[in-house]
Amino acid sequence: MLDYFYMGGPLFMGMLTLIFIVLVVAAVLKKGVKEIGLLALAIGFLGQFIGLFGAFEAIESMGGVSQSLLAGGLKVSSITSIYGLLIYIISLIIQVVQRFLK
Repeated sequence: MLDYFYMGGPLFMGMLTLIFIVLVVAAVLKKGVKEIGLLALAIGFLGQFIGLFGAFEAIESMGGVSQSLLAGGLKVSSITSIYGLLIYIISLIIQVVQRFLK
C-alpha cells in the first residue's frame, strides 16, 4: 500500500491524506463533510491531470513510447484519482450515517 502512495506522488497523496484526516475531524464535529469530500475528489483529479500532462510532455520529447510503457503511466496517473474518489465516497457514507442519526 505504501508503494501506491509513492507511485501516486508524495505531494498529491500527502495532500489527500491530510484532507482525509480533516474529513475525520469534520465528521466528529459534524460540519463541512460534503465540502471536504468534494475537495478530495477535485485534488485527486488535479493530481491525475498534472501527472498526465508531464507524461505526455515526456512522450512528446522522446518521439514515441511502447504501449506497455504508456499503459503503466496511465495506471500510475490514476492512483491519485482513485484515492480522492475513495475519500469522497467515505464522505458520502459519513453524510448518510449522520442523516440517519439525527
